[in-house]
Amino acid sequence: MRGGLRGMDKDFPVKNFTPPPHPKGITLTGNLVRLEPLDVAAHSADLYAAKGLDVEGQNWRYLPYGPFATLAEYQAWLGAEATKTDPSFFAIISLSDNKAVGIASYLRINQSDGSIEVGHIHYSPLLQRTRAGTEAMYLMMKWAFESGYRRYEWKCNALNKRSRNAAQRLGFSYEGVFRQMSISKGKNRNTAWFAAIDQEWNALKKSFETYLADANLDQNAKPKLSLSTLTKPILYKLDDGEFS
Repeated sequence: MRGGLRGMDKDFPVKNFTPPPHPKGITLTGNLVRLEPLDVAAHSADLYAAKGLDVEGQNWRYLPYGPFATLAEYQAWLGAEATKTDPSFFAIISLSDNKAVGIASYLRINQSDGSIEVGHIHYSPLLQRTRAGTEAMYLMMKWAFESGYRRYEWKCNALNKRSRNAAQRLGFSYEGVFRQMSISKGKNRNTAWFAAIDQEWNALKKSFETYLADANLDQNAKPKLSLSTLTKPILYKLDDGEFS
C-alpha cells in the first residue's frame, strides 16, 4: 500500500486527538481465549505447568529472563511484574478448560502520543500455532486501536526469526533494526522494530475476522486461508528513497 497518509515523508495535522485510556485492569474475551490481569495466586501454577511442556526451553531463548528452576522462582518473578502498570501483564486463559496457557503484556504505553507496544509474549506449547493464540493477539490489537491508539508496536531480538515472522503474519510492518540496543543475558541484542498504525486497522480487522471465522476451516479443522496471505497486502514497505 502506498500514498495518502501512509507516506512517511508527509506531515499532516492530527485533529481531535484524545489520549486513549490505560489498559491496566481490563479483561478481553473472545471465542477461544480470555485475557485477564495476571494474578500470581490464580494463574502461576497453570502457567508453570504449561510452560514446562517446553522441555528444551527454547521459548526462553530470546527473553531477558528465565527459565525458572522452580515454581517459587517463577512466582517471585510474576509477583514483581504483575503489580506494574507498564508493562501491564495478562494471563491468557483457554476457554476450553479455563486454564492459563500463556502471558502477554502491553508496554511502553504512551497515552500522550497514542503509542503502545505488545510484548513479553510467552506462549506455552498448548497455545503455540493455534487459532486461540492468534485470537489473543487480535484481541489485544483490537482493544488498542478501538481505544484510540494510533500506533501499535512489536519489537524483538533481530535474531529471533520466529518472532519476526509472527509479527508480519499478524500485520506488523517491518521498520528496521536498532543496532546494539541492549545487552540481554550477557549478549548483544540488536532489536527489530515492527508496527501497525490506525490507518491500517480496518483492513487488519477484516483479515483477522476472515481468518478466525469457522467458515475458514476445512473438513480437517485447518485454515483454508492463512493469516499471512490476508495481511501481506497491508504491510508497508519502505522505499530507499522515501525521504529524498
